Amino acid sequence: MKYKKVVKGIFLKRPNRFIAQVLIDGKEETVHVKNTGRCKELLVPGANIILEDCSHNKNRKTKYSLIAVWKNDILVNMDSQVPNKVVYDAIIQNNIKKLLNLNLVKREVTYGNSRYDIYFENENEKGFIEIKGVTLENNDIAMFPDAPTLRGTKHVLEMIDAVKNGYRGIIFFLIQMKGPKVFRLNKEMDKKFSDAVKFANEKGVEVLVYDSIVTENSISIGSQIKIDFNI
Repeated sequence: MKYKKVVKGIFLKRPNRFIAQVLIDGKEETVHVKNTGRCKELLVPGANIILEDCSHNKNRKTKYSLIAVWKNDILVNMDSQVPNKVVYDAIIQNNIKKLLNLNLVKREVTYGNSRYDIYFENENEKGFIEIKGVTLENNDIAMFPDAPTLRGTKHVLEMIDAVKNGYRGIIFFLIQMKGPKVFRLNKEMDKKFSDAVKFANEKGVEVLVYDSIVTENSISIGSQIKIDFNI
């Protein structure tokens, strides 16, 4: 997935979860943050950032959207709207080996009381995929979530019911960077969600983790990453 036009900037502060104050070419600007998560380990004063230039859209209140940030030598895409598209595109292009040659791939499909990001079918099976974007990393370990997620827990538990009824169920974690060697659930932040994913996996729900190839103006699927339920 590519952004049409991007610019570089420097992060200053985040007054609330929707906006940030940044420097662009030495001028202070108020910009939209395309991630309502905490992202405290990423958005530190002085961090080098990448912004999408949206100045062509006259209906917007802000000219720019903050989409990526450098964490040391790793560029982290923090746009919460892109994981679904990245995974969808990868499936359509047959770049995910456990999801090859599907006859039907649809986005945003409801099952029970949950709306899942992707529904898929082939001649032998049908299933649902719930996608989670991952931006939290520490010591080469990627983690999710970075904040409690009641909605996420509900979706995971309802996917167990889908599996019981003959569907494939997949929880897909997309790490929005290159670098981490392993993924783990952040039970210190949200034990209920972490326990739900582990329980769902024991009941037949698949857990897939991939990293991403991130540039200043693009993000695409990378390589499969190991998940460790024991750390």
